[in-house]
Amino acid sequence: MKDLSRKDYIFTTRNLMQLLFPLIIEQFLAVAVGMADSIMVASVGESAVSAVSLVDSVNILLINIFAALATGGAVVAGQYLGQKNSSKSCEAGEQLLVFVTFISLIIMAVMYAGKSFILNVVFGSITPEVESYANTYMLIVFASIPFIALYNSGAALFRAMGNSKITMVTSIIMNAINVVGNAVLIYGFHRGVEGVAIPTLVSRAVAAILIVTLLRNDELIIHISKTFKYKYDRKMVHDILHIGIPNGVENSMFQLGKILLLSVVAGFGTASITANAVGNSVSSLGILPGAAIGLGLITVVSQCVGAGDYEQVRYYTKKLLMYAYVSLIALNLSIIFATPAILRLFNLSEETAVMAKQVIVFHSASACLIWALSFTLPNTLRASSDARYTMAVGVGTMWTIRIGFGIFLSKYMNMGLFGVWAAMIIDWVIRSIFFMARYLGHKWETKKEKSEDNAAHSEEAYDAV
Repeated sequence: MKDLSRKDYIFTTRNLMQLLFPLIIEQFLAVAVGMADSIMVASVGESAVSAVSLVDSVNILLINIFAALATGGAVVAGQYLGQKNSSKSCEAGEQLLVFVTFISLIIMAVMYAGKSFILNVVFGSITPEVESYANTYMLIVFASIPFIALYNSGAALFRAMGNSKITMVTSIIMNAINVVGNAVLIYGFHRGVEGVAIPTLVSRAVAAILIVTLLRNDELIIHISKTFKYKYDRKMVHDILHIGIPNGVENSMFQLGKILLLSVVAGFGTASITANAVGNSVSSLGILPGAAIGLGLITVVSQCVGAGDYEQVRYYTKKLLMYAYVSLIALNLSIIFATPAILRLFNLSEETAVMAKQVIVFHSASACLIWALSFTLPNTLRASSDARYTMAVGVGTMWTIRIGFGIFLSKYMNMGLFGVWAAMIIDWVIRSIFFMARYLGHKWETKKEKSEDNAAHSEEAYDAV
């Protein structure tokens, strides 16, 4: 590998800090607001906490699908930026926004049609009170599906430009509306789960409108033309879906597996559901710097791949992984020491608090060692168009290790809720082994060229017909 002189760097250290810092703030806000939601709805009762947690598991599934498609668009746009082809980057952005809007409207209709199935089958054995709360929450929050899809896509395009400050500011506005709305409706008007759901819908709508409006600025490298006239570009959509579909399958199967395990947890009672919900809220805080750096890695690597410089891909991957490890270790050690104080905020019963503390400490200790290799590193592969490999590993380990071991340890080894979390960490270890083996090789470095060849052949066949 050749030595990189400072003038050869696509991103300086200052560029990286300008990209990563707003992403960390944005991720922190999202997690903090999620925790604030849980704390506020806890005043309604543990059944309300359980209901919101169950429905949010479905919402996260949908958000992951849209985030995957957005990643596909961001990678394609970023690779064109690496080639210094701004017009194609803009075209990729426009194709992404229209396609995601269309898909999100279909998904919203399907979710409303399948509401009873979700309540009665997917969530398993839940009490009538939890079911009632969950039904109310779903009716309102499902209306926000197109808005969160548009916001995720627009934010991904800004990140592809390296402009994460815009997404941070938009996130601040969205989350401020959410928190203030929650406080007013829950404490002021005593609206229960409606007090969490309505601000979620309003905040997502505002964020989507704002991000699309900002993208209409023609001074941006990637922007929506003010004289926008959509024309379907088959090759461009193919390129986006080549990354977006495997990533979406991976994310959706991952979340579906978590929902399946939630039905197992639900069988252990309301205390286990609530402890699991609190554990998820706190653990989301523990991984946020790794998640933020992973988003930044997609921006950096996609531009390096577009420029055909895989030496810089490896250089930046190592550098950003180092940042991820330092931040994850510092944050999770802090969480371990602060766990007793954190749990007091949730007003939990003694039984629930004991279970929540156990899973939080276990997760935090494991995240220090394994999380970055399992979740940050594969973003290098995705940004290099090697999304099918990450999909195969992610789906395979989820359904064989996490679900298989989760059911075995929790039910047959009588480990209860902790067995589900122990299986999750085993899953991380196996994922990390596969991703490290792939990264240390060179096969992933040829995936972009193969993708372009396949798209060209497909286009030729389409034209011939």
